[in-house]
Amino acid sequence: MSDKIIENNQVTVIGTVVSEFTYSHEVFGEGFYMVDILVRRLSSSNDRIPVMVSERLIDVTEDYRNRCIMVTGQFRSYNRHEEQRNRLVLSVFAREIEFVEEEPDGARTNHILLEGYMCKRPVYRKTPLGREIADLLLAVNRPYGKSDYIPCICWGRNARYASGFEVGEHVRILGRIQSREYVKKLSETETETRTAYEVSVSKLECIEE
Repeated sequence: MSDKIIENNQVTVIGTVVSEFTYSHEVFGEGFYMVDILVRRLSSSNDRIPVMVSERLIDVTEDYRNRCIMVTGQFRSYNRHEEQRNRLVLSVFAREIEFVEEEPDGARTNHILLEGYMCKRPVYRKTPLGREIADLLLAVNRPYGKSDYIPCICWGRNARYASGFEVGEHVRILGRIQSREYVKKLSETETETRTAYEVSVSKLECIEE
């Protein structure tokens, strides 16, 4: 696996384990499990981030709730087919896990670097209060011809700058992973609260080929 591929998708999150491990899938006899960690923002709110972990990385039969961990890896996506359509499912794929005594004060507890290509035109808009927002979808290449599709959100002057990006443009992004709850209408009488994940962009640039 080339260093270049690893460098284009780097995540570090530090937070508190808030769930047990649940089985996800198996590849060549290696089981993968999901666990949620709660990562503090600088404000008083938190992000609940799903992490995919190999059973070879940690004892997945243990209950680590309320333990603080540092996870390094990549932000991955896959399409799950449900309700006659594909739903983009996002999680942090753990490459290394380390237990830490406590969440460090002032540390960068949620950091992501992505380098990829615009796969559709940015959606630029303004809030009722005039704040500028741009939604991006970035295709980040993996080895062996696969890609992860990562939704990103920009604010202010970054949003204005990103609104001019063309499909296929090569972009580098620094930011944080955030979670956001929304209500999905299932029928005339049924709704369901779901969680969406995206990268909140702090810095971005176009890379000249």
